[in-house]
Amino acid sequence: MATKPVVVYGASGYTGRLICEYLRHYHVPFVAAGRSEDTLKASMDSNVPGIETADYEIAAVDHDVAALTDLFKGASVVLNTVGPFSELGPAAVEAALAAGAHYTDTTGEQDWLITCDEQYGAKFAEAGLLLAPGIAQMYTTGEIAAQLCLEEPGLDTLDIAVFWGGSPTIASTRTILVNAAGSKAHYLEQNTYVEFAEAEQGLVPLVVPGQHELALSLPWGGTSHPVWFKRDPRVANCKVRGGVFNAALMNGVPQIVAAALEATKDMTPDDRNAALTETARQVMNQMPPRENPRVNKSLDSVHASGPLGRAHCVIHGNSNYQQTGLMQAYAAYSLLQTPPKRVGFASGCQAFGHRELLGVLRSFGLVAEPQLTVQH
Repeated sequence: MATKPVVVYGASGYTGRLICEYLRHYHVPFVAAGRSEDTLKASMDSNVPGIETADYEIAAVDHDVAALTDLFKGASVVLNTVGPFSELGPAAVEAALAAGAHYTDTTGEQDWLITCDEQYGAKFAEAGLLLAPGIAQMYTTGEIAAQLCLEEPGLDTLDIAVFWGGSPTIASTRTILVNAAGSKAHYLEQNTYVEFAEAEQGLVPLVVPGQHELALSLPWGGTSHPVWFKRDPRVANCKVRGGVFNAALMNGVPQIVAAALEATKDMTPDDRNAALTETARQVMNQMPPRENPRVNKSLDSVHASGPLGRAHCVIHGNSNYQQTGLMQAYAAYSLLQTPPKRVGFASGCQAFGHRELLGVLRSFGLVAEPQLTVQH
């Protein structure tokens, strides 16, 4: 049973460590949880600046509903970073619900977002709890830009682009491959999920605000945005593409994914997961270094349109994993003091407010002032 109000599940991972760091900034006591007590201790001691001043404890736990429920009891908020979420998320969500705790995670897996919405959202709402998967830079910062555009009435179509500098973590790379192997990417068209056509699933060059060179993009699993906006009466259409600024890495992604899918198509699920994990390690086999704001830049661009109006919002930022860690920590900090703006299934912006989250990112110097242009 947790003796602290917040559990960070997967605390020894790259993102989990950052969440712990920002919980320390907010003076929020937490449990750093994961499979290995030794790994957790080493990670906290070596990778979380100022950890000696944090109020925390370490807990090793098996990944099953019963063990996680026992751990989560007594906590108010569970912050989950353990993916792939379509595979490992159900146990954590069911345990959080059973323990009576709010739940957030860092997923970008569209199929997991849909599962949370359709299978668990009503149950969390009935319990007065928040279910907020996908609070992360790659999704929430772009959602902030979209919400700023939607403050202008009469816009119903969102064209979203998300780019960042640097490389994905080991876990993120594995998640990308597992997601590609087991699910489809969708966009929203007239409030209905539509699968990306085969031609659209490859690399597509996009215009990036603020530079002359085009950037390469992918549907990136469809992302979270179409799921969040499906229940927003202002939005009928939502399509998202994204990628990294590194063109060589982007050029390699489709080939890596295609080769992995071909090699594993006849395998059992367990063998396929093992093979995809090994492929991911060939792409990224070590923890990336701590982010450098001069290198690890982020850019979120949203074109919103309607029959008689348009708006464009650009948010430049840096250190995308730190943005994720900060927003997760703020979510816990907020939930410990006041109910969310919405219970049940909700995005970060729907639960905490897009201007509130923008203010948090701005106060830590992680994003610039949004550039918003409105055409009437």
